[in-house]
Amino acid sequence: MPITATILDVALERPDQLALVGDGARLSYGELVEDSRVAFAVVDALHRAQPAPPAPAAEAQGIPITAVSTTSAFFTARLIAGLAGYRAVSATIDPRWPLDHQIGVIRTTGIGLVISDSPVLSEALAATGWTGTVITPAEFAARESQIRGAGAQAPAPTVRDGSEPFLMLFSSGTTSNPKAFIKTRQQYRDNVAVSSAHLEPLPGVASLAPGPVSYSLTLYAVIESLATGGSVHLADEFDPFAIGSRIAAEAITRIVAVPAVVRALAEAAGRSPERFRGLQLVVTGGANLPASIRSALAAVLPDTRLISYYGAAEIGFIGDSRDGDGTWIRIYPTIGAQIRDETGAEVAEGELGTLWIDAAACSDGYVAGTTDAVLRGPDGWATVDDQGRIVDGLLQLAGRAGDIAVTGGHKVSLPEVERAFDTFPRLGEVVAVAVDDANLGSLIALVIEEGGAEAEPAADGTSGPLADKAALLEHARTRLAPQFVPRRIYVLERLPRTVGGKIRRAETARLIMDGQGERL
Repeated sequence: MPITATILDVALERPDQLALVGDGARLSYGELVEDSRVAFAVVDALHRAQPAPPAPAAEAQGIPITAVSTTSAFFTARLIAGLAGYRAVSATIDPRWPLDHQIGVIRTTGIGLVISDSPVLSEALAATGWTGTVITPAEFAARESQIRGAGAQAPAPTVRDGSEPFLMLFSSGTTSNPKAFIKTRQQYRDNVAVSSAHLEPLPGVASLAPGPVSYSLTLYAVIESLATGGSVHLADEFDPFAIGSRIAAEAITRIVAVPAVVRALAEAAGRSPERFRGLQLVVTGGANLPASIRSALAAVLPDTRLISYYGAAEIGFIGDSRDGDGTWIRIYPTIGAQIRDETGAEVAEGELGTLWIDAAACSDGYVAGTTDAVLRGPDGWATVDDQGRIVDGLLQLAGRAGDIAVTGGHKVSLPEVERAFDTFPRLGEVVAVAVDDANLGSLIALVIEEGGAEAEPAADGTSGPLADKAALLEHARTRLAPQFVPRRIYVLERLPRTVGGKIRRAETARLIMDGQGERL
């Protein structure tokens, strides 16, 4: 269902229904339509005022690209929603990205307008000769006030053609520079059709989506809620205790959040369960949800369901798991999935290989200039190089291509090694890596973040010693095939992470090879 069609319908039938709610700000559907007329008038004027505007990437079909790079989730969401009913391509840029990442994607994709409160970014772009415009959110708001005062709003938003570009998104991974891709309006409509069938963004439902809208999970929550006539509540940062009060006060029944937030939610609900009683559904992204998170939530909120979905930003929603540790994923009926080898041939059932997907919501490809990677094959199927196996129609993921190690002639899924330690008490964050070995080519090592692995506290309340190596290995041997059991165990003071909090596996391995870890 098109996002703008629904916004217009709800604004006509139930204009006072909440559409967007942020930290100290809210817009009803009726107000959102009027707000979009003002926002687009400002954006359009800023693009038109440029003497020599940057040329948008060819994939944008000549439509000017507007990017929002701010920590305000509400501001970002209202701009994305507001521009949806006009000839505009929107993008979100994480302001926490390295400066060279931000400059790179702006210049290579032909973004012409950036709304950002970073003077460093503005100065750096000017120094490169970029001919676009940077404006702060405060300056943007001042221009909106002028538009309202002059009565110079744009015409009302309309439902656009499905083939028209809608959003420019980025997939940065854990080590590479951001890769850009376009979602057309039809591709996003197809994506909403899948999520609305399985993840329950129902009409009138109040969903909470805490976190930056530059995260694809949060952005999808905004789009799918508005596309189905729901209300989406946003938060710049996740404060689990303040969120409890908000859930009760705003009658929020659905949360869409990353696994780390779900873990914090369970801890907060354990302290004040009465504030979370109305919560019916928690939706989290990412494959292989740790069983400890699911069990922790079930223990304090037994009537709250938890769905862990798997998807790729480029492709769309693929499937989900609803029990256990999320290891086995039920693929949605409208999605095609195959496991193929290096030659492109489909492998036998149960064998590891590269996952290929056939989905209507899939982007056509990456924006030229941002990557050499190929998204779609000649047959139209797509891959983001996720590895996995299919057994009895269920998908088990094994990570990306870089998450598969070969040791002694055996293929080992490093995420499978990590999952085995999810039930080890008080271990904290771990990552499995492959390190060079003269005999085996590589061997499997487990790297533990310092402060996570502790024994039972001593009688005086102080922390015990670091977890015993023998206990860790015995734990692994009872849960893993012999070739998966780590040969070495290291401790690092802090595991390297992306700005989004994902552990950088390759960088961790380099630190260990450089001798920076303490070997147990």
